Amino acid sequence: MSQSVIGRPSVNPDTSSPDTPAPTDQRPHGLVWKLGRWFLDGLPTIIVMSVLVAIGYYGHTHHWKIPTFAELTGQAKLVFKDWCEEHGVPESKCVICNPDLMPASPDYGWCTEHGVNNCPLHNPDVAELKKTPVITKATMQQADRALALRERPDNNAACKVYQKRIQFASNEAVQQAGVDVELVDQESVTEWVSGTGEIRYDPTRLANLSSRVPGTAWRVLKNVGDQVQEGEILAVVDAAEVGLLKADLVKAIVAEKLARKNFERLNGLKGAIAGKDILEAESILAKEEAEVLSVEQALANLGLSVDVSSIANLSKQAMIDRLRFLGFPNELAEQFRSQTASANLIPVRSSMNGVITERNVVSSEVVTPERTLFEVADPSWMWLILNVPLEEASLIQVGQQVRFQPNGSRKEVTGNLSWISTAADKQTRMVKVRAEIDNAEGQLRDETFGAGRIILRQEKQAVVIPRSAVHWEGCCQVVFVRNKHYFDSPESPKVFQLRNVRTGFVNGNRVEIIAGLLPDEVVVTQGSDVLRAQLLKNSLGAGCCAE
Repeated sequence: MSQSVIGRPSVNPDTSSPDTPAPTDQRPHGLVWKLGRWFLDGLPTIIVMSVLVAIGYYGHTHHWKIPTFAELTGQAKLVFKDWCEEHGVPESKCVICNPDLMPASPDYGWCTEHGVNNCPLHNPDVAELKKTPVITKATMQQADRALALRERPDNNAACKVYQKRIQFASNEAVQQAGVDVELVDQESVTEWVSGTGEIRYDPTRLANLSSRVPGTAWRVLKNVGDQVQEGEILAVVDAAEVGLLKADLVKAIVAEKLARKNFERLNGLKGAIAGKDILEAESILAKEEAEVLSVEQALANLGLSVDVSSIANLSKQAMIDRLRFLGFPNELAEQFRSQTASANLIPVRSSMNGVITERNVVSSEVVTPERTLFEVADPSWMWLILNVPLEEASLIQVGQQVRFQPNGSRKEVTGNLSWISTAADKQTRMVKVRAEIDNAEGQLRDETFGAGRIILRQEKQAVVIPRSAVHWEGCCQVVFVRNKHYFDSPESPKVFQLRNVRTGFVNGNRVEIIAGLLPDEVVVTQGSDVLRAQLLKNSLGAGCCAE
């Protein structure tokens, strides 16, 4: 029997011996150690999963797919991919990726004279035409006139968009995209400066007539609208001053006759009488002659000319009868004589040929020289007064043609610029100009408002295209020109070339092309958004002026 020792643990003879101490756990049990241990244990799994994900991503981006049974058994037909994703056409026909299929036109660079790249005026071979056109001297002069007249929209010399080409897979694709084209045409172009204005009577052909002396309107013979001739009597005024002058003339003539007889009598007695008496008689005669001249001149100032010598030998009563209707034609004189008219009458005559536009008098009305009785105008020539913006005043010159369309009229009248104001209106900052308009037909009316155009330039054969064909691409104006080999065959590449253009006068939906296009080329007019989208796609990150 074994004997236990109090105070000591019992020892299992099978697992330990009295001489071997009990084992102790020396490993650290911290969090870092546990995470590191976990990572090391899972590292093989992480590596395997990463490789699988990489293979899957590569296959997805390269369009891997599970092979069909026919492919596994070798019975499937091989299909070769032939599509250019970047340009949207078969890769074997892509002229951008394969430039040898359609070599680009020569690059002549920037034209400083006309402000475009690859200028067709200097290098007509760049035109998309089967036959190289001939540029005449008249064509070059036409472009020079357009550029010299005023500032035109500029292009950036560094712009390289003109080097781009847009290709479609087929003509059907072009039609499905809604792309429409139009032939570059030649039309007459008229460039002008516009302004509003009005038609007025020519002030040099307008007369305001009044009585030369105060009096009473005895007869009014003409009315508004009547055609009158120069010197024709419009009205008759009864003026006391006229009667007094006529009486003074009669008295002066009689006094002169007596003074002359007395002088001649005394002069015949020379030597028998004192010379003093002869000189005195001569002085009186000279005084009476001066009096006759004075009264004669006073009547002439009123428009009543009298030939004193023709009435000097008449009797006093005969002179009064002759002077009674002084200034009136015989037929009117006889008519007035039957009406027992006074000797105070003075006619109001027209000073020009024309038409009466205003009448401001009636019979028996008191009139004065300050009051206008009639307005007579000659409307055969009218003045057109236009207001032109100050910014465009430098473009106009005397002699330029002016076209004016009155409000409410379909007819346009023409004239020539005769005057340009040297001042601008303080409030509107407009410059007044004047043109003379022929109104022989009498269709124009005074104070008629309307719109006018001052013609700056007229070209009979300017290059013109629809306004929708021109696009601004950030630093230059461009159009899409159809390639000349577009219809050579059904397999011909369907290509549109970009071209710099310099635009001129814009009239409605038509725009003049000064340089950049030649007649008979074909440009895109509608559906150009599709071409612009493709251009933007091809130029992403490059910018308009990138190489």
